[in-house]
Amino acid sequence: MQDPNADTEWNDILRKKGILPPKEKIEEQKQAEEEREQQILQQQSIVKTYEDMTLEELEENEDEFNEEDERAVEMYRQQRIAEWKATQLKNKFGELLEISGQDYVQEITKAGKDIWVILHLYKQGIPLCALINQHLNGLAKKFPEVKFVKAISTTCIPNYPDRNLPTIFIYLEGDIKAQFIGPLVFGGMNLTRDELEWKISESGAIKTDLEENPRKQIQDQLMSSIKCSVPTRREESDSEDD
Repeated sequence: MQDPNADTEWNDILRKKGILPPKEKIEEQKQAEEEREQQILQQQSIVKTYEDMTLEELEENEDEFNEEDERAVEMYRQQRIAEWKATQLKNKFGELLEISGQDYVQEITKAGKDIWVILHLYKQGIPLCALINQHLNGLAKKFPEVKFVKAISTTCIPNYPDRNLPTIFIYLEGDIKAQFIGPLVFGGMNLTRDELEWKISESGAIKTDLEENPRKQIQDQLMSSIKCSVPTRREESDSEDD
């Protein structure tokens, strides 16, 4: 098929007959289409630029935007602000806080909607308490959306027996969802941070990335070691025959 835009004698005849539009109009249409394509590409480029900008960059380039740009900028600014607020809300803790009995209601009972609180009751001079505080400090950084607090036991519960330490209470909106009381529950000084993380995750307070209970791996290794060291009945029989 012949190109209607080509400069041929046949196309000139068709233009004279009014079958093809004058060449000037074709050029204008072509130019208008190119301008529209350029405008679309420019708008896409501008939108992408807005999406990639931080709040500070949006403010710095504010003077360069026209009225249409400003509407788009405002939309993305509000989006960035919403994202920033969500991040701040999610990551508002991130450390193991020390509280006293006087802070209990404010820090735990009134912690807020959908806020999980991990409370460790401890005492100075108890090695396992010190170990758990160390682990909780690491977990607080890993799970900044969860509130990790510690308190000397007798400041929260008068006459709380030392034999119950360490104690961990897990709260959600003021209600106790889980509790771990006494050294036997934690497995003694061999307790690892992963094991404590798994134990807390079973309450639903944190979403662990561990695939299985680390304690189970140790138990499986112990059982395997025991099986290897215990002689079979056949080996016992052969020994007696000798």
